[in-house]
Amino acid sequence: MASYGGQPAARSGSRTNGLAVAGLVCGIVGFFFLNVILGPLAIIFGMVANRQSGAKDGRGMAKAAVILGIVDLAVFAILMIVAANNGGFHWYVGS
Repeated sequence: MASYGGQPAARSGSRTNGLAVAGLVCGIVGFFFLNVILGPLAIIFGMVANRQSGAKDGRGMAKAAVILGIVDLAVFAILMIVAANNGGFHWYVGS
Protein backbone atom coordinates (compact mmCIF):
# COMPACT_ATOMS: atom_id res chain seq x y z
CA MET A 1 0.00 0.00 0.00
CA ALA A 2 1.16 3.46 -0.75
CA SER A 3 1.11 5.98 2.06
CA TYR A 4 -0.46 9.34 1.37
CA GLY A 5 0.77 12.66 2.68
CA GLY A 6 3.99 13.58 4.36
CA GLN A 7 4.82 13.36 8.01
CA PRO A 8 2.18 12.64 10.62
CA ALA A 9 0.56 15.62 12.31
CA ALA A 10 2.17 14.78 15.66
CA ARG A 11 5.65 15.40 14.26
CA SER A 12 5.23 18.99 13.15
CA GLY A 13 8.30 21.20 12.93
CA SER A 14 7.40 23.88 15.47
CA ARG A 15 7.47 23.06 19.16
CA THR A 16 6.28 25.52 21.76
CA ASN A 17 8.03 25.73 25.11
CA GLY A 18 6.02 23.82 27.72
CA LEU A 19 6.90 26.28 30.47
CA ALA A 20 5.46 29.11 28.38
CA VAL A 21 2.20 27.20 28.02
CA ALA A 22 2.16 26.33 31.74
CA GLY A 23 2.78 29.96 32.66
CA LEU A 24 0.03 31.17 30.37
CA VAL A 25 -2.44 28.67 31.80
CA CYS A 26 -1.47 29.62 35.37
CA GLY A 27 -1.92 33.30 34.50
CA ILE A 28 -5.35 32.81 32.95
CA VAL A 29 -6.69 30.48 35.64
CA GLY A 30 -5.10 32.61 38.36
CA PHE A 31 -7.11 35.59 37.21
CA PHE A 32 -10.25 33.80 38.44
CA PHE A 33 -9.06 31.35 41.14
CA LEU A 34 -6.15 31.27 43.61
CA ASN A 35 -4.44 34.33 42.16
CA VAL A 36 -2.01 34.64 45.08
CA ILE A 37 -0.61 31.17 44.27
CA LEU A 38 -0.93 30.98 40.49
CA GLY A 39 0.25 34.56 39.87
CA PRO A 40 3.81 33.99 41.11
CA LEU A 41 3.90 30.61 39.35
CA ALA A 42 2.94 32.29 36.08
CA ILE A 43 5.70 34.87 36.56
CA ILE A 44 8.32 32.22 37.34
CA PHE A 45 7.29 29.92 34.48
CA GLY A 46 7.16 32.86 32.08
CA MET A 47 10.60 34.15 33.03
CA VAL A 48 12.22 30.72 32.78
CA ALA A 49 10.50 30.07 29.45
CA ASN A 50 11.59 33.47 28.17
CA ARG A 51 15.22 32.60 28.89
CA GLN A 52 14.94 29.16 27.29
CA SER A 53 12.95 29.99 24.18
CA GLY A 54 14.18 31.27 20.87
CA ALA A 55 12.48 33.94 18.82
CA LYS A 56 9.46 31.86 17.85
CA ASP A 57 9.35 29.06 20.39
CA GLY A 58 6.83 30.66 22.73
CA ARG A 59 8.46 33.97 23.62
CA GLY A 60 5.16 35.77 23.20
CA MET A 61 3.38 33.31 25.44
CA ALA A 62 6.14 33.67 28.02
CA LYS A 63 5.75 37.46 28.04
CA ALA A 64 1.98 37.10 28.31
CA ALA A 65 2.43 34.73 31.26
CA VAL A 66 4.60 37.26 33.10
CA ILE A 67 2.11 40.05 32.43
CA LEU A 68 -0.85 37.93 33.54
CA GLY A 69 1.03 36.89 36.68
CA ILE A 70 1.59 40.55 37.57
CA VAL A 71 -2.09 41.29 36.89
CA ASP A 72 -3.07 38.37 39.13
CA LEU A 73 -1.05 39.78 42.01
CA ALA A 74 -2.46 43.26 41.40
CA VAL A 75 -6.02 41.88 41.51
CA PHE A 76 -5.20 40.11 44.78
CA ALA A 77 -3.79 43.32 46.28
CA ILE A 78 -6.86 45.31 45.19
CA LEU A 79 -9.19 42.71 46.69
CA MET A 80 -7.29 42.80 49.98
CA ILE A 81 -7.43 46.62 50.10
CA VAL A 82 -11.16 46.60 49.43
CA ALA A 83 -11.69 43.93 52.09
CA ALA A 84 -9.66 45.90 54.64
CA ASN A 85 -11.65 49.07 54.00
CA ASN A 86 -14.99 47.30 54.30
CA GLY A 87 -14.26 45.66 57.64
CA GLY A 88 -13.04 42.35 56.23
CA PHE A 89 -14.93 39.31 55.10
CA HIS A 90 -17.90 37.96 57.03
CA TRP A 91 -19.45 34.54 56.69
CA TYR A 92 -23.12 34.39 57.50
CA VAL A 93 -24.45 30.93 58.19
CA GLY A 94 -28.17 30.58 58.67
CA SER A 95 -30.56 33.47 58.90
